[in-house]
Amino acid sequence: MAILSIDPGTLQSAYSILDESLRPIKFGKIDNEELLYLINNYKDTKDDYFAIEMVACYGVAVGKSVFETVFWIGRFWQASEFLHKQKIFRKQDVCINLCNTVKAKDSNIKTALVDRFAKHDLERGKGTIKNPDWFYGVSKDVWSAIAVGVTFNDLYLTGNKPMNENYVNLDLCDMIGKKKEVITAYENPTKSKEIG
Repeated sequence: MAILSIDPGTLQSAYSILDESLRPIKFGKIDNEELLYLINNYKDTKDDYFAIEMVACYGVAVGKSVFETVFWIGRFWQASEFLHKQKIFRKQDVCINLCNTVKAKDSNIKTALVDRFAKHDLERGKGTIKNPDWFYGVSKDVWSAIAVGVTFNDLYLTGNKPMNENYVNLDLCDMIGKKKEVITAYENPTKSKEIG
């Protein structure tokens, strides 16, 4: 079993292939054409999976680069149809799964991955050439690609944190001026209550 996961970009995209223990066995940030070639020539087994991050609407105008990224998401998706199961995630899904908040930044996601998987380099999760740790060689956008794969595993393979359609979007609550306290949104979103 392996999970091919992608953090897409306009010209280049980050990808990772995670093994059954969720260790990254192959990863990088490469040109989109090269990644498309990799997907088309991926030697899958009947138990391999595909996960990709999708852009989300935040109510602001977007430019050409966002539309080009969406174009590449579609090309990657179509090329991956031979894989066992596919799933598209929003960044918000990854943030909630790994950090339990939609307000998580990339640095928070990286810290959550290191906390969960690092064996001896508990600060960076990389280790050294002589003593590599879980994320040896990982940098920049590859962290996001790994986070997409881990989220796919958590939500769809192990079922540890099933997605909940009733999740309360804290950012939206703040925008409309209503403060809400969410008590473990995954366990019981109906326990949310207004404060003041």
